[in-house]
Amino acid sequence: MSTRKSRLTALAALTVCAAFAAAAITAVPASSRPGAPADPARVTTAEGPVRGTVAGGVRTFQGIPYAAEPTGERRWKEPQPVRPWSSTLNAGAPKGACAQPTDQPVSIEGGGGEDCLYLNVTTPAGRPTGRLPVIVWIHGGSFTYGDGATYRAARLAAAGQGATVVTINYRLGAFGFLTVPGLRAPANLGLLDQQAALRWVERNAAAFGGDPDNVTLMGQSGGGYSVCAQMVSPGARGLFDKAIVQSAGCVGPDGSFTRERAEEGGRAVAAAAHCEDPRTVDSCLRGRSTAELIAASASGHDGYRPVVDGTVLPEAPSRAIAAGRFARVPVLHGSTHDEMSGLAGLEETSTGRPLTAEGYAEKVTERFGKDASAVLDEYPAARHPAPGAALSAVLTDSEWSAAALDTQRALARHTPVHAYDFAETEAPGFTNVPRPASFSLGTGHMTDLAYLFDNDLFEPLDARQTSLADTVLAYWSRFAATGRTNGPDVPSWKRFTDRDPYVQRLASGRIGRTDFAADHHYAFWKTLTPGHGGE
Repeated sequence: MSTRKSRLTALAALTVCAAFAAAAITAVPASSRPGAPADPARVTTAEGPVRGTVAGGVRTFQGIPYAAEPTGERRWKEPQPVRPWSSTLNAGAPKGACAQPTDQPVSIEGGGGEDCLYLNVTTPAGRPTGRLPVIVWIHGGSFTYGDGATYRAARLAAAGQGATVVTINYRLGAFGFLTVPGLRAPANLGLLDQQAALRWVERNAAAFGGDPDNVTLMGQSGGGYSVCAQMVSPGARGLFDKAIVQSAGCVGPDGSFTRERAEEGGRAVAAAAHCEDPRTVDSCLRGRSTAELIAASASGHDGYRPVVDGTVLPEAPSRAIAAGRFARVPVLHGSTHDEMSGLAGLEETSTGRPLTAEGYAEKVTERFGKDASAVLDEYPAARHPAPGAALSAVLTDSEWSAAALDTQRALARHTPVHAYDFAETEAPGFTNVPRPASFSLGTGHMTDLAYLFDNDLFEPLDARQTSLADTVLAYWSRFAATGRTNGPDVPSWKRFTDRDPYVQRLASGRIGRTDFAADHHYAFWKTLTPGHGGE
């Protein structure tokens, strides 16, 4: 694309010497150079040579820096260019995750650190006959937890005709999304990191057999909301060509914070760090250690979101996408059928006592107030396998499913959309995490990722689940390559349109059209008070 080429040329001229810029344009795998020995584990990137590993039909390169370490004076600054190197970089193991609390199952052991702007590349072994589609994975974790390396992408890279898969780290929590009056730092550093990683892909995809003009940006939960934000951000325009958004309603209540809300949270962090004085908050916070800032930071799942700052994120993604102001790339969008089953079963797994019908009514009343009686009429406990299953359906449909359908309708007015409901009746669970005995968790939040990645968070797939995974991988791979889902040996999957809101059910032995709106009580939620169901 001409816009990409001009942007790359300008960036090279500003940040590196002419020789480095030439290397960025001409970087190719070492094994493809005339007279060079075939060494699929060694690749020359625009910044320098790297050596990874070759196993199981894929080449894997881990811990490649895509920006300078954001430490010392670079804390809370925009990502800076990495210094090129000449000696071959050992890319055989992942580098550190970004700093985060360790209070959640999705936390990275040890909590990571501030030197964390690394990415990982997985690509089919052997010399590809043509340039492969590129998939850039943004991990979830509520903008507070997680990393890229734990999502091992061999299956996704090998699916279909193959893909070059890039998994990235980006600054999290107080280091990536803190907004405090007096702190001299741009908002949305985590989003800027993601854009820097996309520019790395633009420079280097070809060196790994990938096509820099065929990039799919893919994310789940916080990573999915990141994709929504990048579809709106001017800084990401032209850096990706398709989008896969999993378990994130681009049109919904949870995708971003206003500056006022972000500053309210930021002031709480500053106060916890004993840096309340707005005249000295910048120097005070910069003087705090990583551990001290983590201790002062908001943990859990509600503390951080992308901030509507007027620059990186000019307006809330929900508003921009509903109005058609976004990068109009093809989108694969969906959610899991039982997003909130884990939360609904938490009381039972922690106490050993199933939720009662009375307890279910109390929780609905606490959550929905004056609308509780209508919700209980729509979702009577007796129509579900257990009261916990009824609560799971209520929370899933109100907080996730309605927003998913709103998002698909908004996107489909302007760009091609394929929609899905991941509805496996028994998806893999989380490793060493008990399940409730009174009802099945189905496919809860995040467990669909077990079908796409190898990750120690999840139990291994059984034979039935592996068969579904093969189909899902084929769909995702086909979409990344062409922007369409249909291909040989997979059930037909039609586009979602205003006239025909087609949603594909993804479940073992039950792949095909589903009435998503009826199954998730969409019309009911749209009649309730705004704020419920994705308004």
